[in-house]
Amino acid sequence: MTFLVYPAGGIVIHTELDVVLYPGELMKPFQSSLILGTLSYIIGGVFRRSGSHLGEMSLMQGLAIFLLVILPAGIGTVLGVMSLQRKEVKAWWAIGVIVLNIAMVLTGVLLLFPD
Repeated sequence: MTFLVYPAGGIVIHTELDVVLYPGELMKPFQSSLILGTLSYIIGGVFRRSGSHLGEMSLMQGLAIFLLVILPAGIGTVLGVMSLQRKEVKAWWAIGVIVLNIAMVLTGVLLLFPD
């Protein structure tokens, strides 16, 4: 168990390495990939449930789907591959995140072209 005391105040207690992001530390590609995949999943679910009944889509809705679902999931896929190459986490975690992000890219494409 490790106790960290910061001069500005506060104590952080953790039992494993890489559990806590220290002040000024950047997130690892795996963490960024997981966050982007999860956010794409949530936002994609909102777009799936709020789709128009006639199947018509406005330009703004298509742009929003691209910027909020497809682009973050694509970036998350690249970060997941980087994480797998750097061996930051166990391989099955990295592969799971890559699959999640690829599934969200495909879901976003299907949302753009419903018919």
